[in-house]
Order: sequence, then structure tokens, then C-alpha cells
Amino acid sequence: MAGGDSADFDAFYAAAVRRVVLYLYAACGDRSEAQDIAQEAFARAWQHWGRVSAYEDPEAWVRTVAWRLMLNRWRGLRRWLAARSRLGSPETTGAPSPDRVAVVGALQRIPAAQRQAVALHYLLDMPVQEVAATLGVPVGTIKARLSRARAALGRLLEDQEISDVTTRA
Repeated sequence: MAGGDSADFDAFYAAAVRRVVLYLYAACGDRSEAQDIAQEAFARAWQHWGRVSAYEDPEAWVRTVAWRLMLNRWRGLRRWLAARSRLGSPETTGAPSPDRVAVVGALQRIPAAQRQAVALHYLLDMPVQEVAATLGVPVGTIKARLSRARAALGRLLEDQEISDVTTRA
């Protein structure tokens, strides 16, 4: 992008961000969520600034993208709540198994974007296309995140298994 495009975007952002966040805050009722969604919408505007800047009302484009992002988050939450209700009330269980502790520990060591993709795809059983729509990223990005996450988790869990064997010996 040319330097002028950057300055144009900066001016646009400064003029519009407060209104977009206020709009989202009124819609979702959570200031932090509104700020996060607005930032994502403006990031997308920046990615397409050459085209978006030519629109009669670029802020309307950002508001539309932000609204869709908010709806996607709500859909994800609704699916999660539906899944929780299908499971019924949680049963009382004992301590987590060593395997579960190892998996949770390994998940915490991979990047958040990969962890999010793994959770949606494998734990909530969402198809790759639905994960991509929920997160607002291309399907190929989700496939790459899942592939990298599987590889990283495999290494981390293998390292954990080796470490457990050597400490028992």
C-alpha cells in the first residue's frame, strides 16, 4: 500500500472507530466484545482498503462486517449452549486422568489460534467450513491450523510420554 493509503486509513479509523464500537456495544451489550469485533472489522477493512476506500460509505462496510462477525460469535455461543444442554447436568467425577492432564497441558502450549480451531473442530465436532465461518477466516487457514496443531500436539504428547517413562525408571 502506498503511504497515502495508510494515512487515509488512519484518518478513517480515527473518525469511525468510536461510532462503530458504540454501535456494536448497543447491539451486544458487552464493551470488550464490541471492541474486539470492531478491531477485527477494521483489520478486514485495512486488508481490502484499496477497494473499501472507494465505497461511498466505508464505515457502513465496516459496520456490516462487524455485524456479521458479531452474529457468527452469537451462533457459536448458541451452538455451544445447545451442546451443553444436550449433555445434561454434569456428573460428579473424580480427578482427571493423567492422559487428560497431559492433553490439556499440551493444548495450553500451542498457539491460541490453533487451540481455538482444535476446540471447535474436535471438541464441538464442527465441520472445517463451519469453524472457518465462525472464526471469519478462510477454510485453508483452518486446515493449516488444524494440521499444525496436530503435529505440535503429537510432539508435545510424545515428549510427555518419554518424560513420564524416564521419571518412572
